[in-house]
Amino acid sequence: MAHKKIDADDLRVGMYVIMPTSWDEHPFLKNKFRLTSQTQIDKIIDFGLAQVLIDTGHSLPEALSSIERMKKYETPKPAESAKKPEEPSKEEKQLNTAGDKLREAIHDGSLSASEKSRIVRDNALTMMNSLLEQPTAKNIQTAKEAIIQIVELILTDDDTTSYLTKITSYDFSTYTHSVNVGLLAVSMAKLLFRGSNAHNMHEMGIGFFLHDLGKVGIDPAIINKPGRLTTDEMTVIRSHPTIGFKILEDAHRLSEECKTIVLQHHERYDGTGYPKQLRGDEIHLYGKICSMADVFDALTSNRPYRKKMDPFDALILMKKEMINHFQMDLYEKFVYMLS
Repeated sequence: MAHKKIDADDLRVGMYVIMPTSWDEHPFLKNKFRLTSQTQIDKIIDFGLAQVLIDTGHSLPEALSSIERMKKYETPKPAESAKKPEEPSKEEKQLNTAGDKLREAIHDGSLSASEKSRIVRDNALTMMNSLLEQPTAKNIQTAKEAIIQIVELILTDDDTTSYLTKITSYDFSTYTHSVNVGLLAVSMAKLLFRGSNAHNMHEMGIGFFLHDLGKVGIDPAIINKPGRLTTDEMTVIRSHPTIGFKILEDAHRLSEECKTIVLQHHERYDGTGYPKQLRGDEIHLYGKICSMADVFDALTSNRPYRKKMDPFDALILMKKEMINHFQMDLYEKFVYMLS
């Protein structure tokens, strides 16, 4: 039996915790138990424990490995003594190059709308792939600056936006899905908030593009599993909004509303979503927008366990079988945007 003390903020669903006080002094029925929901983690944090002892032998391997993966992405503390600047990583170079190409294409007045949209989308895919390979605070900042350029293009160039929302890829890699959802959700926000100064469209767009950032902490074998997930695997998958929120918290680069999108994009209007089972107006409007774009792209992309649906059929399925997941007037506007 191996015990390890970790910060309460680093707890994950699937870990086996050992409470430091007697059972009548904390909000749980047992002193030792496996975490099965984010709600339990929130209770431990609210209880005031800064650190918690976990039993690694009784914890799910996926829960422990997600912490190890996340450690790779923490921004290192500066050394006390001066050091020679490190050579930029491959991912940093790819991010910078993609960002430069994005900006160049966006501001090139000689490009046709179709040509500009292709260049922008190709480099957005490169950018997201590199970021998900190495989501450090520095790379998040670089991606943020590039996404702001894409959002500004969508807000000001209707012709290019029309092409951008139509030339989607149909593979379901996380980085492709992130770009698809980002383009769809920003276009939806543009329709809803056109002429309003009450919304920071740039920060919102960053949240849409980075909504699945937390999947960097999930075992790829689970994400790409061709068959039905087990209960334990589903629990691990459902931790990715919380992981993504924590990565952005630690990076100190984005607004609270942006981080809220990442945390809430799997909440459902009827309260059946995760991680907090929010319902109705408990879900931020931006989270509701991202949720629809996320589901639509998932249905219209090839998945490990099924083939993609036609966009029209996907919208019909969303209305017939999932309508309680969405706010009805927003769904209708989403259909209008795609028509």
